[in-house]
Amino acid sequence: MSRSVRTKPEGSERALSEAYDTALLDLDGVVYAGGDAIAHAVDSLATARTGGMHLAYVTNNALRTPDAVAEHLTELGVPAAADDVITSAQAVARLIADEVPEGARVLVIGGDGLRVALRERGLEPVESADDEPVAVVQGFGGPDLPWGRFAEACYAIARGVPWFASNTDLTIPGARGIAPGNGAAVEVVRIATGAEPRVAGKPLPPMHRETILRTGAERPLVVGDRLDTDIEGAFHGEVDSLLVLTGVTDGAQLLAAPPQHRPTYVDRDLRGMLTGQPEVTEDGEGFRCGGWTATAGAERLELDGDGEPLDGLRALCAAAWTAGGERGSELDGSKALARLGL
Repeated sequence: MSRSVRTKPEGSERALSEAYDTALLDLDGVVYAGGDAIAHAVDSLATARTGGMHLAYVTNNALRTPDAVAEHLTELGVPAAADDVITSAQAVARLIADEVPEGARVLVIGGDGLRVALRERGLEPVESADDEPVAVVQGFGGPDLPWGRFAEACYAIARGVPWFASNTDLTIPGARGIAPGNGAAVEVVRIATGAEPRVAGKPLPPMHRETILRTGAERPLVVGDRLDTDIEGAFHGEVDSLLVLTGVTDGAQLLAAPPQHRPTYVDRDLRGMLTGQPEVTEDGEGFRCGGWTATAGAERLELDGDGEPLDGLRALCAAAWTAGGERGSELDGSKALARLGL
């Protein structure tokens, strides 16, 4: 993927599952939400896998171990092994291990995913700032993480112990809606200490490095629902991306996206992996996709035509991204999006 400014979603004559050798799939909001499979995810992944595409599951959620994630996926009907799962816990554990002696103690603020990843790197997880840790690592600990765990982190950081975070996603999608993510918990410690953590997860390079090391992907396609982690991570890794609209990103956020948040492809759900992608072409002063033509006015985006709503969204993206240039578009697209039902 070129690092030049993307001004429209790309087209593909081939199915994406044939054009790329490996799908680097986010989990929350892409494959499942709140533990339940998202509509069409199981069948779409089975078809892609049968066709020869390698499926790897790349998650910023550091709570669960790869074994637990693989077991959950298999229960949902998506056969997976632990080796198919890459977590931000693994990425941050490698980051820490590169800087501290083997066997060093690391204070864990989070769940079992962090503890298993640290042990994999020859490090010893501990629970108290008084256990003389050489590093603090913080990852998503679930809704029941005791408040006192944040205090332990603060005590150690105040003593000069370096602080690492698996990821800084402010929110996480669930069955009942959007809930606070690890980034919200990181903010608690940041406010209390004034310190800044070193972060490993998407969209930063340590997570991309971990993913490529573990999958060996040569033509990867990042598949995600978040602009600020999945799509930005693909941008920094210089690989192509597919945004699916089954998680936290809505049409308005997509139209306003700055260059680093603009996906290569856009589709409703994981069925988009199994098809080609329609071309968006210039049409006079606007952009055409399918039966829709979108133009950028002085204050708002205009949409004419009829047809598949996703084609209308792709045309709107081209109009908004072109108008926005190297910044996010500030044009009002609410009327056009309402017409598409998005």
